[in-house]
Amino acid sequence: MKTTTTPYDVAEHLRTPEEMAAYLEACIEEADGDAAFIAKALGDIARAQGMTQVARESGLSRESFYKALSGERSPSFDTILKVVTALGLKLGASVRSEAEMS
Repeated sequence: MKTTTTPYDVAEHLRTPEEMAAYLEACIEEADGDAAFIAKALGDIARAQGMTQVARESGLSRESFYKALSGERSPSFDTILKVVTALGLKLGASVRSEAEMS
């Protein structure tokens, strides 16, 4: 008997701004400094909201927007900030615990 699988698309499960913020926060924690990983997470959130609308609100061309959030390259911090703002999210900072620094 064969097992049937279907592709999992996280964008289909990001329904509320709170879910999107929690997803981005979790991805930032797991990224280990990989900006392309964070860009891909932002792309997932943008797909959940509608890529065309978010691209327009970010002020980036659609082509640049897709490339920046593909996860294949590390976009500039300026681009990350534009996308985060267009998504209605904000970045924050907190102090790492002693255990996290070890």
